[in-house]
Amino acid sequence: MQPTTLFYILISIIIISFIIDKILDALNAKHFDDKIPEKLADVYDEEEYKKSQAYKKINEKFSNLTSTFSITLTLAFFFADGFKLVDDFARSYTNHPILVALIFFGVILLGSDILTTPFSYYKTFVIEEKFGFNKSTKKTFWLDKLKGWLMSSIIGGGILALIIWFYQFAGVNFWIYAWILVAVFSLFMNMFYAKLIVPLFNKQTPLEDGELKSAIEKYAAKVGFTLNNIFVIDGSKRSTKANAYFSGFGSQKRITLFDTLINDLETDEIVAVLAHEVGHYKRKHIIFNLGSSILLTGLTLFILSLFINSSVLSEALSVSIPSFHIGLIAFGILYSPISEITGLFMNYMSRKFEYQADNYAKETFAGLPLITSLKKLSKNSLSNLTPHPAYVFMHYSHPTLLQRILNLEK
Repeated sequence: MQPTTLFYILISIIIISFIIDKILDALNAKHFDDKIPEKLADVYDEEEYKKSQAYKKINEKFSNLTSTFSITLTLAFFFADGFKLVDDFARSYTNHPILVALIFFGVILLGSDILTTPFSYYKTFVIEEKFGFNKSTKKTFWLDKLKGWLMSSIIGGGILALIIWFYQFAGVNFWIYAWILVAVFSLFMNMFYAKLIVPLFNKQTPLEDGELKSAIEKYAAKVGFTLNNIFVIDGSKRSTKANAYFSGFGSQKRITLFDTLINDLETDEIVAVLAHEVGHYKRKHIIFNLGSSILLTGLTLFILSLFINSSVLSEALSVSIPSFHIGLIAFGILYSPISEITGLFMNYMSRKFEYQADNYAKETFAGLPLITSLKKLSKNSLSNLTPHPAYVFMHYSHPTLLQRILNLEK
C-alpha cells in the first residue's frame, strides 16, 4: 500500500467516526423533550424536569463545540505534517529511540491538553457551576491538572519506555513481554489503586461507627462477604454528584462511598447500593472485566506486532525515519474500528452485569430501596431519562433508569 493511500484511509477513519458520533448525538438530542415515562414520573417535578432539559441541551451544544474544535485541530495537524515536525523536534535533542518517543508523546499530549484545558475549565466553572454541581476551587482544578500530568509522565512514560525497550531486544515478539507488563500492571492497579492513586486527589476516611456502618456490617455478614475496609471519600470536594464503587481482591477489597451519596440517601438505600456492588463481586464481574481487558490488550499488541515493522505506517505520516512511536500512532487509528466493536461488546456485557448485580441486591436485601436510590441519584445528577436506544447501545455501560426499574419490579 502506498503511504498516500494509507494517509487518506487514516483521515477517512477519523472523519467517519466523527460523523457517526454526531449522528448519534443528534438522535439523542431529539428525545430531550420527550414525556417522562410513567414509571419515572416521580423523579422530577415540572421545574426540575425543565432544569434537567436545560442541562442536557447546554451540554449537547458544548459537546458539539469541543468535538468540532478537536477534529478540526486533528485534521489540521495531519495535513500540516505535524507528526513530522514533532518527530524532528524530538530528534534535535537525541537519537535514542526511547527518549525520542518520550519527547514526541510528551509534546503531543501536553500540547493537546493545554489547548483543551479552556474547555474543561469552562465546563467546570461555568456549566457545572450554573447547575449547582461544581464544588471544586480553581486551586483544586489546577492541582488536579498538575498531578494528572505528573502521573501520566511517570506511569505512561514508564510503560511506553519499557515497551519500546522490549521491541529493541525482542523484535516482533515484543508483544509477549508488553502483554505480561500490562497484565501485571492492571492487576496491581486493581488491587492498590484506592491505596496509592486515589489519596493523591481525594481524602479517604474509614466509615465511622453508627447506624450506617452497623447496617452494612449486618448485610455483609448475612451474605458471607468479608468486608473490613469501608471508606468514605470526599467527593463533595469537586461535585455534588454521588457515587460508590468496589475495588480490589482478597484482603485488599474495599467499598468506597462518596460523602455525597451518604448525604443524599437513607441508610437502607445506601445498603441497597452496596448490595449491588457486592453483587458484582459475587457474580465474578470484576474478574471477567479484568480478564477480558487483559485478553483484548494481548490481541491488540499481537496485531500491532504484525504491522509495526512496516515503514508505510511512518511514511503515511510524512516521517521518513521508521520508528515505533510513529507506527503506534498510525496503527492506533487503523485499529480504532476494531476497538469500537470490542467496546460495544464490553458495553453489552456491562449492561448485562448491571442487571445481575441489581438482581443480587433485590434477592439478598430488597428491590424497593435500590429503586428509590437510583431515582434519587438520577434526579440529583439531572440525568437524561429518555435517551435514544441507538445512543444507549453505542455509549451506555449501564441500562437506562427505566430498564433497571422494570427489571427490579419483575
